[in-house]
Amino acid sequence: LAPTGVHCGHYITSHGLALNCCTDLSWFDHIVPCGLEGKGVTSLSHELGQHVTVDEVLQPFLDSFQEVFDCTFVFPEDP
Repeated sequence: LAPTGVHCGHYITSHGLALNCCTDLSWFDHIVPCGLEGKGVTSLSHELGQHVTVDEVLQPFLDSFQEVFDCTFVFPEDP
């Protein structure tokens, strides 16, 4: 996971995140992720030394997120 920045507007702040599974990390050589100089970005595939897809980790990630933040996701009927 890598934070993707902070948005501020109308007295509300929000923070994003990225679920980097098998991302081409060379693209991050061209930006300063989240404005954090000298900090890198990684992926699950890189850290685990094997190919990891979003499909493999999405549900476990969502389950853990809901547990940690004591929340429930609500998905639209038609995405």
